[in-house]
Amino acid sequence: MSRNDDERIKNICNFLKGKIPFQPVIAIVGGSGAAKLIDMFTDPIIIPYSDIPSFPVSTVPGHLGNLVCGELNGKKVILMQGRVHLYEGIGAKEITLPIRVLKLLGIEALFLTNAAGSINKKMKMGDFCIVKDHINMPSLSGTNPLMGPNNDEYGPRFPSMTGAYDKKLRAKAKEVAKQLGIQDRVHEGVYSCQAGPAFETPSELKFFAAVGCDLIGMSTAHEVIVARHMGVRCFCLSLVSNECVMDVDEEREPNHEEVLQTGKDRSAQLNAFIAAMVADYV
Repeated sequence: MSRNDDERIKNICNFLKGKIPFQPVIAIVGGSGAAKLIDMFTDPIIIPYSDIPSFPVSTVPGHLGNLVCGELNGKKVILMQGRVHLYEGIGAKEITLPIRVLKLLGIEALFLTNAAGSINKKMKMGDFCIVKDHINMPSLSGTNPLMGPNNDEYGPRFPSMTGAYDKKLRAKAKEVAKQLGIQDRVHEGVYSCQAGPAFETPSELKFFAAVGCDLIGMSTAHEVIVARHMGVRCFCLSLVSNECVMDVDEEREPNHEEVLQTGKDRSAQLNAFIAAMVADYV
């Protein structure tokens, strides 16, 4: 991390401290389907990303680009309505800058949501998956948000990613699924991140299946790496937005409209799940 990066992060943090009248405990990164979680907040403060000096701005349909600050089920929470992605032409350090800012604001835990395609045939469109681990293809091929000089103020040079997805939070999520009566539609599995924006080829998907991936998307892993680098607990809930095409001769094709529609159809259940996780957080 360069000195300029450090100064930029701290300047954003100081700007937000002047807007947010509390220290947050939890941050939520809302992907497709989580935009309306704001409706469950008490007296939310809405800060557009574009109003925050030098803050990365979302450009993807379905990602509203707001920072929402308020109380959710008795906890002080910040909600990111949208994220930025590698496929927007933004580097790994840039897409994870908000996570560093959130940690400096005081968060203990990061709850992430995303829309993902199912590789595991047991996971159907509209199901949820508690992420227990990830395979980050950009990182394995030379793109990692921790590359470059390390700032020991933020975390160690070589952080462990074992147990990156908090075991206690995953156990709590299984309890929440039972409380909501949706345990039959909630799975646990391994998430694979690819850079995008092109969807995967059938042969690529067969490769991911062979190495143990259950679902695939274009976000999340870099955010988790940076959060764990800074000692933040992580939980991720994926919405299965489409079932991956793994036969080269199949005529069905994935599309972003399908992803957005599934997000709309399952948004109420997704939001209820995350809100219950917040309520039970200790």
